[in-house]
Amino acid sequence: MDFFKDKTILVTGGTGSFGKAFVSHLLKNHEPMKVIVFSRDELKQFEMKNQLGNDFRLRYFIGDIRDKDRLMRAFTNVDYIVHAAALKQVDTGEYNPREFILTNIIGSQNVVDAAIDSGVSRVIALSTDKASSPINLYGATKLTADKLFTAANVYGANTSTFFSVVRYGNVMGSRGSIIPLFKELAAKNMEIPITDKRMTRFWITLDQAVSFVQEAFREMNGGELFVPRIPSMRITDLAMALAPNSEIKEIGIRPGEKLHEEMISSDDSRRTVKQENKYVISPISVEWNYIEPPGEKLPEGFSYKSDTNDLWLTVDDIKKLTNS
Repeated sequence: MDFFKDKTILVTGGTGSFGKAFVSHLLKNHEPMKVIVFSRDELKQFEMKNQLGNDFRLRYFIGDIRDKDRLMRAFTNVDYIVHAAALKQVDTGEYNPREFILTNIIGSQNVVDAAIDSGVSRVIALSTDKASSPINLYGATKLTADKLFTAANVYGANTSTFFSVVRYGNVMGSRGSIIPLFKELAAKNMEIPITDKRMTRFWITLDQAVSFVQEAFREMNGGELFVPRIPSMRITDLAMALAPNSEIKEIGIRPGEKLHEEMISSDDSRRTVKQENKYVISPISVEWNYIEPPGEKLPEGFSYKSDTNDLWLTVDDIKKLTNS
């Protein structure tokens, strides 16, 4: 059964790397009634139109999630929403905290309110590993957004609007990814800048992220935070795969940057179950008809971190994934 058949799906931040991949996948592999791209950049929408062509099911809305009235108009008769819009650059957030708060927190609350008021059925917000035990403003705003979305089920329960969150790590090859930079420097035989040679990160491909979000839509009951079981990567292995003949220059960890990322803290693990390909975190406070997910309880003190992960990418794995 096609879960998206005859449904109208809207993606906030729809011109971003995930949004373009998700929209393209829906149009190619499913039978939606309509797919709406909601974003604030008219140039990126123009470029996306040229890339995807004139599909009669595709619509474009110019708007900002800070503008609740515009969201209300865009969400009319929408069945499902993927909330992918956010400000994401860690160093930019440290210098512009107010802007990150207005978009990532206030904008997310606007999405919640507009979805409930418009009678949207299911909403999934995209989170980040930086929202677990955050040390920078970006992570703190995304953690707050996660809490807003899980708590929104208290209000949505009265209107049959359900909210869940998907949290994953760095997306391989996405806009702003380090991979294009490393490839460019390698082509020029220049040094590869690495903040710390001990650094590890979670990595997921765009296709994996799209598939995981689709799975979450089918399985969500409202309130869950879904975390995929994905591999870790050593930053030195990434440099070796992309620039084997280049020298590595260690430049020091930037403000707000972690040595290793985390997707589930030891405190959150007490509310988490492990399934075949993912973890599911239950909300702290449940004041609606929440359905506990099935799965294996995690051991005391467990945390899901990029340096202690049981799944790893080798240099050869990275070469294959990045076509290097």
